[in-house]
Amino acid sequence: MTRQEKAKRIGEILDEKFPMPDIPLAHEDPYTLLIAVVLSAQCTDERVNQVTPKLFAKANAPAAMTRLTVPEIRAIIMPCGLSPAKSKNIHALSRDIVEKHGGQVPKSFEELEALPGVGHKTASVVMAHAFGVPAFPVDTHIHRLAERWGLSSGRNVVETERDLKSLFPENEWIRRHLQIIYFGRSHCPARAHDFAACPVCGWAASQAHRKREKKMRAPKSRPETGGAAGRRGRARR
Repeated sequence: MTRQEKAKRIGEILDEKFPMPDIPLAHEDPYTLLIAVVLSAQCTDERVNQVTPKLFAKANAPAAMTRLTVPEIRAIIMPCGLSPAKSKNIHALSRDIVEKHGGQVPKSFEELEALPGVGHKTASVVMAHAFGVPAFPVDTHIHRLAERWGLSSGRNVVETERDLKSLFPENEWIRRHLQIIYFGRSHCPARAHDFAACPVCGWAASQAHRKREKKMRAPKSRPETGGAAGRRGRARR
């Protein structure tokens, strides 16, 4: 089966399982979406959705956010992790939006990625879900599944994004991005995965990949220390 044939079949399964997925980050407009995506780095969507109402109650627009201090922002977003960097970036990107973009979130990849703390994945999410521009944001989950399913080599997220864009039609990119995320959470976890029971991995994942993942998950045995030297070392401990 070619990659194109595999992608088509996977797309049919995704449409059956999650026909109309919504972005899991609660937001009201492009700015609140941008902030939520920044907070989601190395944090679950559920945790972000618990924190953002408290933050947006104080500041849900760039100008209002600049009136908060970085320590004030940090105190609110601390449960999301990486709060020192995230609080500085949220304050700085809000200032840039006010000073350089008239208080409106910019609508281009180049301008978004120039904002503090905004990388290509974050910009892709905002472009896709705030402005409807075709994009295929690749997070760690999509990167993992694309490699597991044989849709990409998995060498890096840049290559994974390129491969997925070439396999799925442009008008499907936004939908597929969300569907793969939801599918991974529901059917295709990173650990303790039952390949045979998975609607996709049961036929898409190669035997070589299954063995490789099993080997990676296997606990590493500690070398035994024998002889008098080993006994003396254990006695000292």
